[in-house]
Amino acid sequence: MDTDSSRADHSCPCCRCLTLDERGRFEIGPVCFWEDDGQDDRDADIVRGGPNRGLSLTEARRNYATCGAADPIDLPHVRPPTASER
Repeated sequence: MDTDSSRADHSCPCCRCLTLDERGRFEIGPVCFWEDDGQDDRDADIVRGGPNRGLSLTEARRNYATCGAADPIDLPHVRPPTASER
């Protein structure tokens, strides 16, 4: 049973887990380690640089699907989603 009482209200644009308190506020998702800079589906193929280095959101989603992190270099920093985050 999941007893996480700190449920976030917003899903991460990369892993889609409910890990963000607000969108576009540069929170780092603990499940995929994507830093939410406000990028979303409408501009997912654009590489913005900045907090997510040379990754587009589309590439980060692909990475998450295959290795479990937005960027493989960040694998040591991620964790599996809790039941309430899925």
